Amino acid sequence: MNSELFPSLATLDLRGSSLTRAELLAAMPRSTRSVEYATAAVEEIIASVRAEGFAALRSLANKYDGAAPEHFRVTQEQLEQALETLDPKVRKALEESIRRARIFAQASVPRDAEVSYGDGSTVSQRWVPVRRVGLYVPGGLAVYPSSVVMNVVPAQAAGVTSIALVSPPQREFNGLPHPIILAAAHLLGVTEVYALGGAQAIAALAYGVSEDRASGDAAIEPVDVITGPGNIFVATAKRLVKGRVGIDAEAGPTEIAILADDSANPAFVAADMISQAEHDPNAASVLITPSSDLATKVRAELEQQVAQTKHHERVQQALSGAQSSIVLVDSLDAGIEVCDAYGAEHLEIHTENAKDVAGRITVAGAIFVGPYSPVSLGDYSAGSNHVLPTMGSAAHSSALNPTVFLKAIQYISYSEQALGEVAEHVVELSRAEDLPAHGDAILVRMNERSQS
Repeated sequence: MNSELFPSLATLDLRGSSLTRAELLAAMPRSTRSVEYATAAVEEIIASVRAEGFAALRSLANKYDGAAPEHFRVTQEQLEQALETLDPKVRKALEESIRRARIFAQASVPRDAEVSYGDGSTVSQRWVPVRRVGLYVPGGLAVYPSSVVMNVVPAQAAGVTSIALVSPPQREFNGLPHPIILAAAHLLGVTEVYALGGAQAIAALAYGVSEDRASGDAAIEPVDVITGPGNIFVATAKRLVKGRVGIDAEAGPTEIAILADDSANPAFVAADMISQAEHDPNAASVLITPSSDLATKVRAELEQQVAQTKHHERVQQALSGAQSSIVLVDSLDAGIEVCDAYGAEHLEIHTENAKDVAGRITVAGAIFVGPYSPVSLGDYSAGSNHVLPTMGSAAHSSALNPTVFLKAIQYISYSEQALGEVAEHVVELSRAEDLPAHGDAILVRMNERSQS
């Protein structure tokens, strides 16, 4: 391989190796930064918000965002104005994104279930929306109206009626979130929007904030579930408040993995690696391939395309990081094994028989099948959700979907006769567990039955 072509992108050569599952997991390209380093700072922020309320939020906004709004809650007039001044082409694009996302989200709502074990005995399950949710939309190096869509639509599809959306205050907009964020929220019918970002926003949503009469800020009511991507401090805050509230996942910097063989178009592969790298210097772009020839061609494309992209310095930094790499494998089967170990947020399949290959992958946030299904399509207009698990958490977490905003309540209904049919089994199991009072609760009913 010609290492002079885009030499800053590392190579991980797994050819000829026989790694255990643990060794393979340890070998995956990951950021050297750990969320642990942020824990102490985030714990202090959370404690400050809980103790000092809006005073802490104002201080933290000035410190981390460079601006604090006059009032943290965005007014209805400000939301309306943002939509009125939105570029009509952007509005049309958002409306199409919303339309497609709604169709898929509504189709993803699970059905209630009921089972009968005979006359008079039923067990059923009903999906019920949580009472109130907090949705985080990041700021930082880019503006994300698409994240408003991706957070709000599945919550609405689930039937949530109380939605609080937060996004960092922006100095250039007098302490308000970016106008496109506000316009997207208004387009979706969200009326409760706050100029809040970072770990302090997560703390405010999780624990609530009391009314501040001095500043005129009304109370923020605590939520039951918090979703949405953010930086390492947001991810750490979500980890720390988990249990107090439900969360979607500990989403960190974005990542893409591409499984490709000789049939792949190297220009497409390079463009897609760059598209994720432009998010953040800590973003990860990983190519997994059994083809050293493709790897060389992709490096050549990166050399050309990175120089031409707007955020080339940011992209260069991301592609040079420990989290980005070309992973060489012996075969497509070995590549699939690497994909499952890496557990990509976004996984693209650029191979022959891409649909069949995609069906063999078991760990990924979202899988983009074939050369004309790039991640950027999913970011905006595919109908899928772009709030996805990162850092290997796809092994146990899922894309944001309506079930995140739903809880399953089970209902048990047995008649006297139906209870009698299973009473002996309950009593025997209660004695086996040395919990005889459990069995007595059955026997007292059976005794009463026999006496009547």
